[in-house]
Amino acid sequence: MRNVYLITLFVCVLAVSILGFRGTTFTAPPIDLFPDWAFPGMEVQPKHRPQAASDFFADGRSDRTPPARTVARGMLRDDDHLHLGKAADGSFAAKLPAAVTVDFALLERGRDRYQVFCAPCHGSLGDGNGMTKRYGMGATPTFHDPRLRTMPDGEIFNTITNGKNTMMPYADKLSPEDRWAVVAFVRALQRAQQGTVADVNDPAGKKTLGLP
Repeated sequence: MRNVYLITLFVCVLAVSILGFRGTTFTAPPIDLFPDWAFPGMEVQPKHRPQAASDFFADGRSDRTPPARTVARGMLRDDDHLHLGKAADGSFAAKLPAAVTVDFALLERGRDRYQVFCAPCHGSLGDGNGMTKRYGMGATPTFHDPRLRTMPDGEIFNTITNGKNTMMPYADKLSPEDRWAVVAFVRALQRAQQGTVADVNDPAGKKTLGLP
């Protein structure tokens, strides 16, 4: 019988310990079992949580308004040619910016992004015969039209950035570097449709690719 009383007492004490102080606000700081004597104050520091109240600032907010003209890291757009496709006089740049190196890696990146975002409408060859045309979508321009062949690279970049007519902008999906890669790949598609036998000759004049 004595054991029953002891067990009952233990259960009551345990229940009060766990549930009895729920919602109680303590004024004393919690006991620090492992104090950091070498760096006091490092464990408990004042901090500001996003969108929380703060007694430190006069307006009572933790969130602070950034100083005027603040630019997020990596978002400084100080090169109009690279980020806008514009030349110094404000017109569309004729060629790719000097900051973009045209090599095989760039064309491979452009091909990859083109297949994801452009080919469904413009087709894998850039001839406007994409998958959407089979479902009755309006005619998509072909990149092999003389007007687009002579269009400045910067204007194509601007169209990718801001969209045109029924084409939506892709600035939120493609970085400036990726947009230029797509421009380079479009130029490669255009060049491929104008290729001649002379284009597959090496500098020494020898035929390549197994051509006679």
